[in-house]
Amino acid sequence: MYAHALRPQPVPTTTVARLVNAVGRPDAVPPSLLMLLGMLSTQLGAAAAKHLFGSTSPGGTTTLRLGFAALILVALARPGLRLGWRTGGLVVGFGLMLALMNLSFYAALHRVPLGVAVTIGFAGPLLVGLAGSRRLLDVLWAVLAGGGVLLISGLGGAAVDGLGLLFCVGTAVGWAGYVVFGGAVSKRVPGTRGLALGMAVGALAVLPFGVAGSGSTLLDPWILLLGVGVALLSSVLPYSAEMSALRRMPARVFAVLLSLEPAIGALVGLVLLGELLTWPQFLGVTCVVGAALGATLVRRDRT
Repeated sequence: MYAHALRPQPVPTTTVARLVNAVGRPDAVPPSLLMLLGMLSTQLGAAAAKHLFGSTSPGGTTTLRLGFAALILVALARPGLRLGWRTGGLVVGFGLMLALMNLSFYAALHRVPLGVAVTIGFAGPLLVGLAGSRRLLDVLWAVLAGGGVLLISGLGGAAVDGLGLLFCVGTAVGWAGYVVFGGAVSKRVPGTRGLALGMAVGALAVLPFGVAGSGSTLLDPWILLLGVGVALLSSVLPYSAEMSALRRMPARVFAVLLSLEPAIGALVGLVLLGELLTWPQFLGVTCVVGAALGATLVRRDRT
């Protein structure tokens, strides 16, 4: 039912190639703008993916997203396989973190609002920011964002699905790994080649979950077409943008800036999905956004 309601138009390969190449060039766009565009694209893709749950399982949606994203990126980047043991291990770890982050996120999204899933998932890169910081002011920004995470997860009295919260924790772990491994891969493998290989690893890792949860439904033409749209919005464009940004900023700064994601997720969830958060949850979003803005203003001269 939902698949017929959202029929994405095919995107020409040349257009996709130009977009990916644009965000893949380190000096093409300022890193802060790259991250903003990437986060907006991710949340739009998540909203579209949530409509797929009426026809496929979260595992099936994850398989479509990573599978098509891997095919598109491999075709565009044409990465080689001669990486060396150390680099190859980092790429495999990066792919597994992508699989964990996306599979947990969609499982959580099936049970909790988009803004809640994104905010709690932010706890992962938040820990990266805390572990890497040596300045007291950075720790204070991270603590403010952490308080927002607690509010939006139910500390203020909002009822949140318990199993959904556990899946959010899995998202946080995968997100933290994505920041750490992504930063390492982006420095060792130029362009989007490392991302393409990592995406391929992640797609293979989630394939059994997709087949077990959705079976032959994954072969429905409209489901496949919607999967292509979700892959472009949620993986190809935002991950290419974030990998480019990672090459020009420390993983700690990158993690703190990602705290803008909850606000974007809550806004997209409200506008496109009709998901209205409670006042404590909105306060939590305000906390993490305030922490992100504070960290960004303080580090503007150094970035």
